[in-house]
Amino acid sequence: MELRDEGATVYQFEGGEPFMPTPESIKEAAKRALDDDHTRYAPSSGIPELREAIAEKLRTRNNIPAQLKDVIVVNGGMQGLFGAFQSVVNPGDEVLLFSPYWTPIKDLVAHSQGRSIFVPTKEARESGFQQTLARYSNARTRAIYYNTPQNPSGVVFTPEEAAAIAEFAQERDLVVVADEAYEDLVYDGEHFSIASLDGMFERTISCFTFSKSYAMTGWRLGYAVAPEPWMTGLRKATLYSSNGVSTPTQWAGVAAMAIDTAILAQIRDQYRLRRDLLLSGLNDIGLPCKPPAGAFYAFPDVTRISKDSREAADILLNRAQVATVPGTVFGAEGEGHLRFSFSTPIETIEAGLDSLRRNL
Repeated sequence: MELRDEGATVYQFEGGEPFMPTPESIKEAAKRALDDDHTRYAPSSGIPELREAIAEKLRTRNNIPAQLKDVIVVNGGMQGLFGAFQSVVNPGDEVLLFSPYWTPIKDLVAHSQGRSIFVPTKEARESGFQQTLARYSNARTRAIYYNTPQNPSGVVFTPEEAAAIAEFAQERDLVVVADEAYEDLVYDGEHFSIASLDGMFERTISCFTFSKSYAMTGWRLGYAVAPEPWMTGLRKATLYSSNGVSTPTQWAGVAAMAIDTAILAQIRDQYRLRRDLLLSGLNDIGLPCKPPAGAFYAFPDVTRISKDSREAADILLNRAQVATVPGTVFGAEGEGHLRFSFSTPIETIEAGLDSLRRNL
């Protein structure tokens, strides 16, 4: 911000928003809702039309056996996750988080007076998920936070990995909080919902958002799916915090649910194009980066610049006017890395890479 105030051009890769505008059909639905006076209180769990559309999507695309009663509409994925941890975690409970992890999760756990235990994703993939989870678990372990595709690394858990985690959860009688915000942005492999596995629906709270799939970050619209007793907790957390979601926004959500999956595939191709462009450039510059299988972030190794990711971020910003996020904010396993978002105009990616080539 200081550099921009001084008139400098800053190439911004630090954001977490879709590059595209909200689709017209969604905006038109919100306008119609206003014109039709859909402006009164909605049920705190969401309007039936949207919940039915979500339940149908969950059954057909995620293979999650959800019914209307199992779905609640929330203010973005964050409120769903907040309600999930409030519903599950008691003071002193421990939650296993695969690391590097999305930063706010540890604070949501702490707000429930729980404790986050960080499980290195790399270690789990190399040593086996069940063996690794067992090393980090004890009698106080209550839940597993399961994020796929992952922010910031872009890791996509395979069906086999999901099955191993599910088996561990069932053996230890743990609850899984599944964060599927980037479900429609998978480039290598396919998205797989852990709640679709036998015996997992009853012990999983799955949280979704409209933000990433439909470019609706500012609309604050998401949903969670869970059976009882977790749904009662989710309803209470929503009722006594926001009392539900804006009514016109929910009608926009109905329109989003009607968008053809072929359109989502076209959008995914646009992200893949940006991913490949950014990765090619980073690797050529000498910032090695494996292709992220999902989400819209690259997470290169920047230790040749500095082993301290905050210092590395400052160097990129001050020398090349390239803004990134230090990997250390995503946990100890993120140190030595920077997060670059490729959800940005192609021109920004090209100009930012050119600035890095000239100034590093």
